[in-house]
Amino acid sequence: MINLELPQKLEATRTLLRQFSRDGLRPLSRKYDLAEQKEMPEELYELAKLLRARPDRGSGAQPAGGDGGNRNGNNLGMVVSSAELCWGDVGLFLALPSIGLGNAAVSAVASEEQKAEWGELFAAMAITEPAAGSDSAAIRTTAVLEGDEWVLNGEKIFVTDGYRSKQVVVWASLDPSLGKAAIKSFLVPKGTPGMTVTRVEHKLGIRASDTAQIVLDNCRVPRANLLGNPEIAATAEARRKAFGGVMQTFDNTRPMVAAQAVGLARAALDLTEELLAGQGIELDFTKSYHQMSAVENDLYDMEAEYETARLLVLKAAWMADNRQPNSKNASMSKAKAGRMGNQVALKCVEICGQLGYSKAQLLEKFARDSKIIDIYEGTQQIQQLIVARQVLGKSSSELK
Repeated sequence: MINLELPQKLEATRTLLRQFSRDGLRPLSRKYDLAEQKEMPEELYELAKLLRARPDRGSGAQPAGGDGGNRNGNNLGMVVSSAELCWGDVGLFLALPSIGLGNAAVSAVASEEQKAEWGELFAAMAITEPAAGSDSAAIRTTAVLEGDEWVLNGEKIFVTDGYRSKQVVVWASLDPSLGKAAIKSFLVPKGTPGMTVTRVEHKLGIRASDTAQIVLDNCRVPRANLLGNPEIAATAEARRKAFGGVMQTFDNTRPMVAAQAVGLARAALDLTEELLAGQGIELDFTKSYHQMSAVENDLYDMEAEYETARLLVLKAAWMADNRQPNSKNASMSKAKAGRMGNQVALKCVEICGQLGYSKAQLLEKFARDSKIIDIYEGTQQIQQLIVARQVLGKSSSELK
């Protein structure tokens, strides 16, 4: 039987995080948007401690019901949490010390021994390069094994939290001539000799979160810091599966990024409805279509788009928790939610006119923040390409 409601435990978490976002993150939104990266949001360290101290916090999947056949675990919990925290502020969410896209990579492919050794992480993820954007298989950063150490060389750009994070998950190739088959990921602690943050970007949105360029120049990390299997498969089929294992990271992180768009869209809709209510315009779902004003019609359409994206995100995360292949669903959720979040935020600015465009309200900030969610972790075009390959049964070489 399909149940479209959140489990009671996750609903309690959602309610708690909405309060956390309203009272902890939202009051800081404008301050750190204006400060950009000139100031570190010091308040976030204390707020992160509150998140870590949540009594319901945990990463293990929990069976729902008595038969253990349905699991609501870490992935579903993370998308619900991400949406609620991004209802507060996307940039501050990304800057929270307990959050990091690299954390998801470690969770997806690290061994239990690695997880136990590294403990609490604030890890960025470094994939994009000057000549390798949406095509992750084209990266040229190399990793060479010398004794008991990996030696990394290359350049990474647009690394979210690359400046403030404590660790960076770096994608590198063991043999560039083998293409995507030889790509592995490595955990590199900040401060490791040979790793240098060379630039911090100035951006349209998510200004509270830093975005950095990182250069690796003979950067050495222990052999044990490679995530997953260090061997390069001998056959083409095995290599394809091996890269699929590396890409599993995205199957976990794309629903989480899509959830950021869901949270931001909800914030924009809530604020728009609040501002309109102050002018005597309130939604009434009992009206027939011909009785609606143009503004009401726009709001109903946006609510429908929001709900569609929200359900896609929840399904993709639930599938990951239940160990079902979710690559297509993860990309569908990212494509739909990323586009929806941007369109909803911009429409809300339009509807609210002067209040939407000025800094008197946060709507203009929501619109600026929304665009990056449609871009990072794979652009709209890349997500649609992945979905097409899955639907048509084509490989990446057959459908480009």
